[in-house]
Amino acid sequence: MTRINLLPWRQALAERRRKLFLAFLLAFAAVALAAVWLADQVIDQAIDRQVTRNSHLDKDVVVLDSRIKTLDDLQAQSQQLAERMKAVQDLHDGRSPGAQLLDQLARTVPDGVHLHEVVAKGDTLSISGSADSSQDIAHLMRRLEASEGHHATRLQYVRTDGARGTNEFQLMVRQGESSEAQP
Repeated sequence: MTRINLLPWRQALAERRRKLFLAFLLAFAAVALAAVWLADQVIDQAIDRQVTRNSHLDKDVVVLDSRIKTLDDLQAQSQQLAERMKAVQDLHDGRSPGAQLLDQLARTVPDGVHLHEVVAKGDTLSISGSADSSQDIAHLMRRLEASEGHHATRLQYVRTDGARGTNEFQLMVRQGESSEAQP
């Protein structure tokens, strides 16, 4: 006789397979969930480290920006100073020859010489004054001839004042290329 097994073995096998599949699916979901959580933690730590680095860099950028601003201010001050120096140099270069002549005259007058009158006509300067000795007058003439821009000095006269003991004089100084001062 043939024996027929009427037990639902196929259903039991399918049920075991389904339970095994669900167990694997649950295990896989747990592993996947753990992997996602772990990846999230790693990414959060990386973000935290980067935020810390960025904040440190931001602090350094603020310090460097303040230094750059200081350098820009110094460059602006330097530029302003250079412009002022150029303006002063332009004013100095643009002074009239008469002002330059009087400036040089003030520098060349030796001790013992007193100027009474200075008259400028064109590029000729007439100087009247008194000196303690004739050597002081000669020293003044040498200084004027040696000074920048004065090329010819001519003594007009020297008079000795017996009462005061001084020498009255008059000089003609010509500024320019000619070799002799004109009266």
